Amino acid sequence: MSSILLKNARIVDGSQGEPTAPTDVLIRDDLIVDVGKSISETADRVVDLDGKILMPGLIDGHVHVIATKLDLGANADLPNSLVALRSANIMKAMLMRGFTTVRDLGGADHGLVEALQEGTIIGPRLIICGKALSQTGGHTDYRGRFNRRSVEHYPDQLGALGRICDGVDAVRQACREEVKGGAQFIKLMANGGVSSPTDPIANLGFSREEVLAAVEEAENAQTYVAAHLYTDAAIRRAIECGVKSIEHGNLITPATAQLAKERGAFVVPTNIVYGRLAKDGASLGLPPVSVAKIEDVRSAGFEALKVLHKAGVTMVYGTDLLGEMHEHQSEEFVLRGQHLPAADVIRSATLDAAKAFGFEGKLGTVAPGAYADLIVVDGNPLEDLSVLTGQGKHMPYIIKGGEFVKQS
Repeated sequence: MSSILLKNARIVDGSQGEPTAPTDVLIRDDLIVDVGKSISETADRVVDLDGKILMPGLIDGHVHVIATKLDLGANADLPNSLVALRSANIMKAMLMRGFTTVRDLGGADHGLVEALQEGTIIGPRLIICGKALSQTGGHTDYRGRFNRRSVEHYPDQLGALGRICDGVDAVRQACREEVKGGAQFIKLMANGGVSSPTDPIANLGFSREEVLAAVEEAENAQTYVAAHLYTDAAIRRAIECGVKSIEHGNLITPATAQLAKERGAFVVPTNIVYGRLAKDGASLGLPPVSVAKIEDVRSAGFEALKVLHKAGVTMVYGTDLLGEMHEHQSEEFVLRGQHLPAADVIRSATLDAAKAFGFEGKLGTVAPGAYADLIVVDGNPLEDLSVLTGQGKHMPYIIKGGEFVKQS
């Protein structure tokens, strides 16, 4: 049994507008066992954090760790071995930015989860949905207009974000297969998307009956449905059908935001991805048909933050970056900080994310009983969110599961 005592840490978790007074934190094995002033218990290692900020490990609620290329159609055709090796590098870089937990919204499988758990590869805790579900011609159907090739290979390709299923029975079977394979929630593509070639943003994905079937299957498995959604009509329909996790939500109106609040749904905005796609998408291989759709959602994203904040809807930190864009993961903090209080932005990546995903008290907090996932920061993020950027250069220590994965 190993132990670590962190002394004189000022804690920031998004629950208040100022860091705490200097506090000690005792870690035993992979858990925090005590938090308080002047803990006197002997530990194997003592680290004095005087003058530094201690935070819970960050949580990114919308990633694609297998998206090694921006052209997702081409990514789906890559050998599984190549995708797995590239994904390992992507996840290690996420951890080195201070993200100790990430939720994958399409593609990652239980093999990656096990590899992380057993230490074969180094990276964050990984929460997965398996393959995202799409109708024919919907988001994650990356066949072009005239490509009639079967998509039956998608479920077997690690580099494919999703799989195609049409009709209530097919949706039920796909949900059950993903849960059997280790999915911790279900992901639906319930609206048109930017990266796929034949679905305008305004298109609704799946019939109402298909969405209801997925929600029932998720509830049967003691979990929830997350859905890719942009337009207000699609968001409202999804909430009415019982979807709990609204991904993106750029075009939501105040009335629908109020409905989300009433129904206990949460939203995962992903503003950083649109700016990067607009700037670098074409040069990095994003097909022209996708580039043309970016502006349909990009400009509305920041207004949605204000609408959701005013309605009191829980917002979770998310990025949705792909391919070469993963390095911009931390910049979402700065973007949101231009429109929301810094404490709220931080809480979206700590306490609120943990609660939304069913890990309240275990992740996103510095408290007894929580996993010892922690980052130490030079500088106060409540005053300057940019200290959370820079590929972790302002983080001299990163701890995951009670072990130092970075120490400067």
